[in-house]
Amino acid sequence: MTTNEIHERLKARFGEAVGPLTEPKVDPFASVKAESILEVLGWLKSEPGVEMDFLEDLTALDWPKRDAIEVVYHLFSFKHRHGLVLKVELPRARPVVASAVPVWKAANWLEREVYDLFGVDFTGHPDLRRVMLPDDWVGHPLRKDYQEAGGFHGIPNLRENPLVELRRLDVVAMEEFRKANPPPPPPPAPAPAPKAPPAGDAPAAPPAPKA
Repeated sequence: MTTNEIHERLKARFGEAVGPLTEPKVDPFASVKAESILEVLGWLKSEPGVEMDFLEDLTALDWPKRDAIEVVYHLFSFKHRHGLVLKVELPRARPVVASAVPVWKAANWLEREVYDLFGVDFTGHPDLRRVMLPDDWVGHPLRKDYQEAGGFHGIPNLRENPLVELRRLDVVAMEEFRKANPPPPPPPAPAPAPKAPPAGDAPAAPPAPKA
């Protein structure tokens, strides 16, 4: 099925809960109301002819100017070789949406990553906790207004330009090489050339032969 055909079947089943499909591009998508997303995902996985059996990715986007966070679902069917992208828009102040783990177990770690880095709360998740950062980390680093706190428990989170460090390592390696391989001593100076006799001491020319 084409993306348009899948979307038409979605609209026929869920009506206003599913928004229009975006203009054709690499990944056209449709928006879904947050309160309907779990039912929509379950239908897409089980509906004959659609059967999205693979949750390809689950990620998020932060839109501070819109005061919104979008949760993005990339779905694919290995059986039918077609796919679909869905988005759910949530308020930045309290982004909450139902977990997709009941539909795809693979959503477990993906939702934990989005919770960790964007602060989205997935209700019904079996183990919603940070997966990349420590439990007592403050803030969500992939939000666009996130501010660095200067470190974590005395551990700095800033480092110098890696090219500067590579240059320093090159200099150290060159110095060590020079110490282990000193240059050979210079060759001896050449012997001085013999001095030419003074002009006044030049030998007289032999007499010309008599005729």
